Amino acid sequence: MQRDDPYFGFHVSPRAKEIYQRLRAFMQEHVYPNEKLFQEQIDDGDRWQPVPLMKELKARARAEGLWNLFLPESEYGAGLTNLEYAPMAELMGRSAEFAPEIFNCSAPDTGNMEVLVRYGTPEQKERWLKPLLDGEIRSCFAMTEPDVASSDASNIRSTITRDGEEYVVNGRKWWTSGAGDPRCKVSIFMGKTDADAPMHGQQSMILVPLDAAGVKVERMLSVYGYDHAPHGHAEVVFEDVRVPASNMLLGEGRGFEIAQGRLGPGRVHHCMRLIGMSERALEAMCRRVMERVAFGKPISEQGTIRADIANSRMEIEQARLLTLKAALMMDTVGNKASRAEIAMIKVVAPRVASRVIDRAVQAHGGAGVSDDFMLASAWANARMLRLADGPDEVHIESVARMELSKYKD
Repeated sequence: MQRDDPYFGFHVSPRAKEIYQRLRAFMQEHVYPNEKLFQEQIDDGDRWQPVPLMKELKARARAEGLWNLFLPESEYGAGLTNLEYAPMAELMGRSAEFAPEIFNCSAPDTGNMEVLVRYGTPEQKERWLKPLLDGEIRSCFAMTEPDVASSDASNIRSTITRDGEEYVVNGRKWWTSGAGDPRCKVSIFMGKTDADAPMHGQQSMILVPLDAAGVKVERMLSVYGYDHAPHGHAEVVFEDVRVPASNMLLGEGRGFEIAQGRLGPGRVHHCMRLIGMSERALEAMCRRVMERVAFGKPISEQGTIRADIANSRMEIEQARLLTLKAALMMDTVGNKASRAEIAMIKVVAPRVASRVIDRAVQAHGGAGVSDDFMLASAWANARMLRLADGPDEVHIESVARMELSKYKD
């Protein structure tokens, strides 16, 4: 069960706690009971079309004021700090493939909205941010490329070339999450504007409408066999796509700067959602082993199972506290000063989730690898997030570099 105080002694506003309790009640009343129906509506119709249940619950969540909770700016969102929002992301993560979109808090829209809030022009905000905030459209983020190791973003070969009052965009992207959704209307595209500039001044980001001539979704990709419809992950070709020069974000050569501003909060969101899913997997494991008997006694009395339960609880607590610390630091000293903590949680949370979910699968036996429970898909998602937003190895190297820098003369 969830604790009465999800903030574990961290100081937050009474308003944040009140929103958390309302969100928790909404999850209990409308989300968990409808998970099966949500999947049935996807499977029974065109898998790549939004389902009626999602539209209904989004309208209900917005009417109840549980909308755009991730945005700290009160002008656009709920005005919550990263620390205040983090346990709410954990709640949504308990139903990770269903819940976040209900509250307009799902990636990659959250990160893209943060980019537009921070760096968008008034014109860009009016055209793209407003309908995203209203939940009328969705968006995608086109960064990763199939032909290079995109863990080093300086490898990106896609180009953004100035031609008068337009830019011409060329490149092949993949793992462009959300591009399969017919509501996806705009992409934030990362490419090189100046190959001769210093390494971190070569890349820029530009807004590319998905219906622009030359944009083609070539195929949808699966994650361990899961297509994640109707959201999905696409391979997209951009061939001589012309967009107005006014679509450039912040300015030429500012792509890495935007990426750093975009990814910090998003990593906290991802990690807290993973912790929520880990909690749910641990709950499922405990219930399962208390119900079943093997070798003459309940499975819950087997020593190896008890060790799995204890280790899972300890690891979840450590991951949560580290993530909350990172969120608090982002609020108090800023994203730049929190780089080590952000890198650490991005490694720790997916690894913990993968281990906890794997233990739960083992405790469920054959049922654990089936689609009768959420464990198989949850494990696939946790494993994927050891690559998304940068692989473990990149973050580990960052932590080591920052740690060693303390000992330089």
